[in-house]
Amino acid sequence: MNIEKVTELAAGLRTALGEVVRGQAGPIHELVVALLAGGHVLVEGPPGIGKTLMVRAVAGLLESSYKRVQFTPDLMPADITGTSVFRPQTGVFEFVPGPLFTEILLADEINRTPPKTQAALLEAMQEQQVTLDGVSHPLPPFFFVAATQNPLEYEGTYPLPEAQLDRFFMKIRIGYPERDQEREILECHTGTLNLVPPAIRTLEPVATTSELLALREVIATTYVERSVLDYILNLVQASRDHRRVSVGASSRAAVILMFAAKAVAACDGREFVRPDDVKEVAPAVLRHRLLLRPEAEVEGIDSDQVVLDLLGSVELPRTTDGEPDR
Repeated sequence: MNIEKVTELAAGLRTALGEVVRGQAGPIHELVVALLAGGHVLVEGPPGIGKTLMVRAVAGLLESSYKRVQFTPDLMPADITGTSVFRPQTGVFEFVPGPLFTEILLADEINRTPPKTQAALLEAMQEQQVTLDGVSHPLPPFFFVAATQNPLEYEGTYPLPEAQLDRFFMKIRIGYPERDQEREILECHTGTLNLVPPAIRTLEPVATTSELLALREVIATTYVERSVLDYILNLVQASRDHRRVSVGASSRAAVILMFAAKAVAACDGREFVRPDDVKEVAPAVLRHRLLLRPEAEVEGIDSDQVVLDLLGSVELPRTTDGEPDR
């Protein structure tokens, strides 16, 4: 495996996903970056614009097991993780795995279930295992969670706790497509009320999960020179000192920002990271990790605006034009 394979796979995934979900090039790119880097994603947007469809299409492009869980107010943790069942024939309890034991999990409308059930994903996303009755049950080597949620102003939603949000590699915001792109969506459905795009039925796998795990190792070797590392640290530390932020980005956020930038560089066919790679992924990596002061929310300022302010105020480093000396 080499960097060219990463670039080829990233391009193939973006193209195929773009045929299924029209008008969402930015969110699709961020999803591909997170998938290649090895992180889970939280996809936020209003109903009916392709959040679930986008994740379903990813599962169709990989030779993988896939399960979807519809999160509802009455969903219990055991409905996700599994439970122990007593077998009278043997006289022992047997663990029956829940839908969490899959390679790609779609947690649909995750903020429509109470925090207790949301927290059932915490150990799985961080440790890649589930512990029940003191026994740890490992999840598959490839494990990718894509959760969708409606904006918090919608009725019947429960805000995700900060500890849960921090487990997501990226928070991807998906909005309404442009008019021309929405026209293309209409034209795809003029002859049927079936809202599933025809393109999703013809998807062919472009990689196996084993190949993707190998490509993640390639991405991990992408070079980050010291000045770019300092730039990442400066962004994270500036977030903690920002006047509109009460809790800034953590050390984990800095590590994730670095790996996301590595994935962007690899997708672009480079073996080294540029400052612009960091700037590109900073909103998706940081927006859900900043806790704003109450006065900022009263003024209608959100975390995206704060991240843009950070990117505009923290000085870009001077780096070499080509690959740095190692």
